Amino acid sequence: MRYAKRGPLRFTSHRDFARAFERALRRAAVPIAFSQGFTPHPKISYASAAPTGVASEAEYLEIGLQAPVDPEALRAALDAALSPGLDVLDAVIADGGSLPDRIEASHWHIELPEVDTAVLRAAVDAFTAAEEVLVERMTKQGRRTFDARAAVISIDVLAPTPTPSGVPVVPCAILELVVRQVTPSVRPDDVLSGLRVVADLEPPVSPRVTRLAQGTLTAQGAIVDPLDADRDGAAIVGH
Repeated sequence: MRYAKRGPLRFTSHRDFARAFERALRRAAVPIAFSQGFTPHPKISYASAAPTGVASEAEYLEIGLQAPVDPEALRAALDAALSPGLDVLDAVIADGGSLPDRIEASHWHIELPEVDTAVLRAAVDAFTAAEEVLVERMTKQGRRTFDARAAVISIDVLAPTPTPSGVPVVPCAILELVVRQVTPSVRPDDVLSGLRVVADLEPPVSPRVTRLAQGTLTAQGAIVDPLDADRDGAAIVGH
């Protein structure tokens, strides 16, 4: 299944979403399968959840069921049982293969209010010219130093959107990233840390980050929806 986190619901933590999703399964009377043992758990597996505070159009999970259901009916029932902003967008019957194995990269859209486009472009040029860009982040294993540059497949600065006549212009630079799944994972805030390392870019306002897609990579660098492997006519989502 593919779902989205939109608007204020982007601040929902992964744990909070998991609880809300389990409640939605019960409200929608989904015949969910459970694990064995003394404390059975519903068979739900999440793949590469976005960080708290990040919006996403491409979050994925898989569930095990006790009986066959129509995927579209299941999607609609779960979408209706979740709060607006947590939206179930697609569902297919899994045809074998691991969902996490189908996620090789993510496509990110990052808005940087009060950052000039030319300033961001210069920082991106410095980032791409570097052989490596070392950044630090606290992980479950403690503070780690890793290369944010190597995981970045593409990084582009979009042209600013024209504003209506008479509206005060507030600069908002827009960054688009395609980042390969690596360990430890490289997230958008790690790339922004890398821009600070190479160009002293320090956005004065918190960025607005949205994940647009994730999945497998084609030779041309496009991202393929991981659910396409389970249906005919696989479509490619370009970046």
